[in-house]
Amino acid sequence: MSETVVWRHPKPKGVAGRCIGQTDVPVDPRKAKRLAHRVRALARREGRAREVWTSPLRRGADVGRWLVRWGWTHHVDIRLAELDFGTWDGRTWGTVDAAAVDAWCADFAEHAPGGGESVSGLMARCAAFLHDHPDALVVGHGGWINAASRVVRGLPPPASAAEWPAACGYGVAWRASSSRGAESQ
Repeated sequence: MSETVVWRHPKPKGVAGRCIGQTDVPVDPRKAKRLAHRVRALARREGRAREVWTSPLRRGADVGRWLVRWGWTHHVDIRLAELDFGTWDGRTWGTVDAAAVDAWCADFAEHAPGGGESVSGLMARCAAFLHDHPDALVVGHGGWINAASRVVRGLPPPASAAEWPAACGYGVAWRASSSRGAESQ
């Protein structure tokens, strides 16, 4: 049985009230190290290869850099990046035009918020990564995990924002199994 395990990155610094997709924000090095220990422990417990995949964004890649210090291989893959919010990225939500947010919510699957990327596009990236790496250890992002969960369960892109769950907690692991579908840990 193949199974990809994805941990959501540690909580980043300075993001409260901001639209954060591909904005590169730092995480506390101690939190990155703590999550790296958890990834390493699972790999030992389950006899996994000492290999981790992350997006290029620091909040995931910093965990990969800790693992490299302990002899791991760290792969960076742009397909693991969070949703691109275009011109909204990094701004406070209060500065994003409410009508623009409504337009996104009205066509949640296909509208590209801030001219960035649609949820359908994010799901296509997730599907491609999971196809290429069905047995990987990954440090990723909340939106990516939501999209991948839909992909694994064979669900289409969500028609409305109401179908998109809140992101899982920071440091929480999610498992995508080729034989069982998706589950949270």
